[in-house]
Amino acid sequence: MDQAQDELVADSDNLVVLPQATGIAALVADSTTGDAKKPQLISALVASEDLISLIPTLRGLARQRSPALVIHVPVTSASDVSDVLAVRDSGCAILRSTTQQGAIDYALAASIAAQRLGTPFVHCFPAGSSDSIELQGYAADSTQEAIKAYLQGERPGSESAHDAVSQALAAVVGEAREAVSYFGAEDAQVVYVTFGDVVSRAAVGAVAGVGVVQISLARPLDSEALRQAVPASAKRVVALEHVRRAATGWGPLFFDLALVPWEHRPILLNGVSSSAGLDTLTGEQLEAINAHVLALASPTHFDAAAVAGIPEDASEPAASEDEPNEAATVGAYGQLLRDVFGSRLRVANACESRSIWGNGGRGESTPEFGFGRVAAASQERRRLAAAVTALLRDVSVPLSRPLHAALAEWLGARDDPAVASAGAAAQISDLLTAEAGNSPALEGVLGLSAHFAVQSDWLVGGDAWAYDVGGSGVHHVLSSGLNVNVLLVDTAEDPAAVQRGGARKKDVGLYAMNYGSAYVASVAVYASYAQVLQALAEADAFPGPAVVVAYLPRAASPIGVLQQSKRAVDEGAWPLYRWDPRHDPGSFQLDSEKLRRELADFLKRDSALAAVARATPKLSAAIAPVSVEARAGDRLARKARGDVDALMSGLAVSGPPLLVLFASDGGNGEEAARRLARSGRRRGMTVRCMAMDEYDFEELAYERTVVIAVSTAGQGEIPTAGRDFLKALLATAANLSETSFAVFGLGDSHYWPRAEDAVFYNKPARDLDRRLAELGASRIAGPGLGDDQDADGWEAGFGTFESQLWDALNLDVVSSAADEPEEPPARTDEENKVISNFLRGTIAQAIADTSTGAVDEWDGKLLKFHGTYMQDDRDIRAGRLARGEEKAFSFMIRVRLPGGVATPAQWLAMDALASEYGNQTMKITTRQTFQLHGVLKRNLRETMRGINRGLMDTIAACGDVNRNVVASANPLQAHLQPEVARLAADISTHLLPATSAYHEIWLADEQVAGSAEQTSPTTDYEPLYGPAYLPRKYKIAIAIPPENDVDVFAYDLGYIAILDDAQENILGYNIVIGGGMGMTHNNKATYPRLATCLGYVPKDRAVIVSEKVMLVQRDHGDRTNRKHARLKYTVDDHGMDWWREQVEARLGFSFEPARPYAFTRNGDRYGWTKSTPGLNNFTMFVQNGRVADLPGSPLKTALADVARRHTGNFRLTCNGHLIVADVKDEDVESITRLLASHRLDNLDYSALRLHSMACVALPTCALAMAESERYLPRLIDLLDEVIDQAGLRSDAIVIRMTGCPNGCARPYNAEIAFVGKAPGAYNLYLGGSHNGDRLSKIYKETVTEDQILEALTPIIKQYAIERQEAERFGDFVIRKGIVKATREGKDFHDV
Repeated sequence: MDQAQDELVADSDNLVVLPQATGIAALVADSTTGDAKKPQLISALVASEDLISLIPTLRGLARQRSPALVIHVPVTSASDVSDVLAVRDSGCAILRSTTQQGAIDYALAASIAAQRLGTPFVHCFPAGSSDSIELQGYAADSTQEAIKAYLQGERPGSESAHDAVSQALAAVVGEAREAVSYFGAEDAQVVYVTFGDVVSRAAVGAVAGVGVVQISLARPLDSEALRQAVPASAKRVVALEHVRRAATGWGPLFFDLALVPWEHRPILLNGVSSSAGLDTLTGEQLEAINAHVLALASPTHFDAAAVAGIPEDASEPAASEDEPNEAATVGAYGQLLRDVFGSRLRVANACESRSIWGNGGRGESTPEFGFGRVAAASQERRRLAAAVTALLRDVSVPLSRPLHAALAEWLGARDDPAVASAGAAAQISDLLTAEAGNSPALEGVLGLSAHFAVQSDWLVGGDAWAYDVGGSGVHHVLSSGLNVNVLLVDTAEDPAAVQRGGARKKDVGLYAMNYGSAYVASVAVYASYAQVLQALAEADAFPGPAVVVAYLPRAASPIGVLQQSKRAVDEGAWPLYRWDPRHDPGSFQLDSEKLRRELADFLKRDSALAAVARATPKLSAAIAPVSVEARAGDRLARKARGDVDALMSGLAVSGPPLLVLFASDGGNGEEAARRLARSGRRRGMTVRCMAMDEYDFEELAYERTVVIAVSTAGQGEIPTAGRDFLKALLATAANLSETSFAVFGLGDSHYWPRAEDAVFYNKPARDLDRRLAELGASRIAGPGLGDDQDADGWEAGFGTFESQLWDALNLDVVSSAADEPEEPPARTDEENKVISNFLRGTIAQAIADTSTGAVDEWDGKLLKFHGTYMQDDRDIRAGRLARGEEKAFSFMIRVRLPGGVATPAQWLAMDALASEYGNQTMKITTRQTFQLHGVLKRNLRETMRGINRGLMDTIAACGDVNRNVVASANPLQAHLQPEVARLAADISTHLLPATSAYHEIWLADEQVAGSAEQTSPTTDYEPLYGPAYLPRKYKIAIAIPPENDVDVFAYDLGYIAILDDAQENILGYNIVIGGGMGMTHNNKATYPRLATCLGYVPKDRAVIVSEKVMLVQRDHGDRTNRKHARLKYTVDDHGMDWWREQVEARLGFSFEPARPYAFTRNGDRYGWTKSTPGLNNFTMFVQNGRVADLPGSPLKTALADVARRHTGNFRLTCNGHLIVADVKDEDVESITRLLASHRLDNLDYSALRLHSMACVALPTCALAMAESERYLPRLIDLLDEVIDQAGLRSDAIVIRMTGCPNGCARPYNAEIAFVGKAPGAYNLYLGGSHNGDRLSKIYKETVTEDQILEALTPIIKQYAIERQEAERFGDFVIRKGIVKATREGKDFHDV
């Protein structure tokens, strides 16, 4: 190293110069060991296409800040610049020089700034200057002292990359240079923004009224400098850029412009092109582009090269039309491979491509090509092992002790990734390089040094390989015995299909297991994420061939992929398993939960079945097919035998037969059918009543009288329980001339308000009626149509239909209702609570019953008081019912967690329970607590006990009681958060049910968390609730202005903290009552309501107020109509004056007048914020509150790691996000690094997404009419494009979605809201306030995705252009008259 280099790297011992990218990662890893002799500055010359592979290294260095790294990238065209900008989010600084002298100056400045900041730099420069980009001799003698003074000077704590580069340039060239510069007309109307010299000064001079802003430092971008560089006269600002492979129509530079804090926002345009000729614009070409730009009046993007007449770049390879896009089909598994194996990953049949899935030539993607590469690499590695063995045995070769030790260690564990890592390989290579001249044997080993690091070799293919296992290469892999892995992704919608054209599909998993020497696994990432990770890791560790067959069905949407995956696994069409031939016994592991249970049940029954086996077994039709005539004869014979049996038993004389079928969506259809059945029995008929799909359709032609009651679901669809029946009816050609029928339908004539949608009203009933008549059946009456819009609802039409039916059948009543003992007595919810023996019911017996995964309706209602709901997986419901299986029942469990505060130990307890008993996920709910989903009935008790062992409980988390009390999680007055959290806990404890049923059923003799009194069953009582508890749920929230993060007006009871003038202490609370979100579509008697203020109370009286308000509701709430039972309706029924009198009479004192306060927002404050002195909080975005491990985003695993290391608390927010709270000042840096290592610090989302929220909805919520949690992220992706076009990426708009009108995600006070009405259809609401104190108003009914975008796009763009200073979106749509302002719930439905 010469003098110039020593002077340049003034604060390090040496400098390493690399001529290419190879070795950078290893050298960086080696340089972070803390050895003072290691280089602290690394300089490398890297081709642009190699930058992508360095992203992990750049990200790691950005966090570690040592050693300093400068990557110099020669630029020959705009294509190379596009590759450079592809690493813009890696945490590095990106610098561009445009002249040879500038390249020299900027290279040296980047090296100096990299050392100064500890930030990696990427410097792109004209390719012709590459000879000058050598660090030797950079610094002339006249600048040495300036450089040393700068490097050794004190660094300000807030020094930025802009400052560092500017000062480094000043030290190098003696003058400061701006990172953003402008040239062109002073009063330019159009300004083009470029990274580097896309447009020359000569071209700009040839076109009037234009200017150019040239950026030399793209990352970090100085947005303020860019804004100031653009003349105030500019009406249009155009990002002119090249993007080689655009994921969207927009380029990265345009998004930078969208984030600029414009004083007067110009029209932002994007001239983006894939043509490399864009970097040499002439005056004529610029004039053509400028004419096009002047004609554009709103934000958009256009192909600048096409407008300028520049031909497309022929050098970019075009994809073959017959070659499938592998990235689209295996992207999830590709991400998993990258996550699991990182830099060790080598996908051999695409290794020459720019991505691991290959966009290179066809030959490179074939399995033969990839297998040949693996075989060659394996052979070379065996040669290396042999050479090292010979070298270590040859005592005549002089080896240093470190080299001998390193080689010996490698040889002993060369297949262990921990030993044969890239870092260890680089260290051995360095030692060999230093000693290679000592012996030819050393040179021979050095020549093979590329194979020291152990790779994870994979061949990736699609289901086409299963049609020709020989030609596809699978056979060669299995027979070779080489350590290579095959990932075969099956994308068929029906994985069980075996025919495609003339070819037959093979079961590759079974084929591979027959070899007996290969590891085999069958996985599905959207059915069991953890099983996929385990299988990939086991395949990699297996010392031989491994085959992993993976399911990822093609579907129209991500939700479709998820649903089909679950169906295939649940139905057994895609079993999950792992097979390791080394483990015998136990080599085969069946991971499909359902199949494993069924196999266990089968084995238990095996001996009993054998004992009663028939001598002559009856074969199924699939094994012994018979003719149509034979099947018809069998049916007639069965019918005859049934008639004889009925006659012999004396049953045939009981009356004419009646078959009543139903398909019900919400229970009303079934209720109508059962009423008809009871009426038929009273008329002496022999009645059978069942769901349509439970009936054997082939028997229909033999029925004499059939009556059908059918509800309407979705967009005129038949409910799930009738789909197969209707499908069979539409397909059959049977003669039903001997059958008489009547159909009654249940629908809502206003559910689909547009005239063209009238066809959906009672469509299933009308379809059934028409088809039965077409098949020759005789209509008895009807069709009867029940309409929810009638005063008596569907029952009005039902009364008319029933009268016509019995008149037509001419049957008189022969018995009374009292003669029907088989019908259970009717029971109301209120009666169910009273007779439950203080919430016991028969829950203990129900959860002990192993014959079903369900509980009955009444125990299900009581279980809510214990904190759990019974649900079923609606994604697979239809398939299970079609197979005659019960629904896939499971239970949701909600934790009582007042104030949303949890310890790391409690987080880990919930994480473990979710993994062991749940569906591998947790939900941070809008109730500021944990929810587990997918808990099977047999695991309910153990899960409850596990929650209590974590010092939490679930009692009163649901049900007609006070539920979880929520409180501000991260107020501006941070020191007050513990006080409101204590108040939440005190209120929750005070209003807790006193019954000991919870402890008896779930905990036996174990002590529960908290201090609830445990009384014996004989002395149970409820001093506050009484035996009937409350009419409906009772919800409480506590807020500290100006943050309304809990949405305090949406609750039955709200506390608004009133602070002293110093904002230091809480004096008391304004009390508001009567909030609530739930309603029913098209039922104007139901509506959302925001709470109204009763008055003010001092804080020492806050707890008793919660009790007295609840008692008024207990005594006066509606207990006859649950749709009218919430406190909000009691408030509107009696008025606020009456309520104030009632509460004050129970309190014994009067409310004071309400005191002033102001809310500004109802969202969360993201990122780091100060807490109490010495403590800090970090709020992270958790999309829709779902904590799950997904491909590329293992959030659940990451948060568990944070919980193991965090010493403070966690706080859950009412918006579904998570706060890592109470981080000590001295721990902030380590927690920041920890969060960054898991990518949990990423808040680079649009403000729209950061203010979004969705309820769970499908597949588990029984009330959901449409998707919500699974769909809103996709919809925001689409809306983000509109937001970006309008320049509103940083402007917060509250957007929420629910799958039904019950309002769990609080949609009715959001600025934009979607409420599910049917699959894929939503009501669109606008106009809620940003701080949550105004209701929204319906804007469009029953809109689909395209209609949503069509409706919102012009409003969002209008808002961007016409809004007033600091005007929020909800206020804007009110001011513009798009919707009316709504403050009162009674006005909600008035349009």
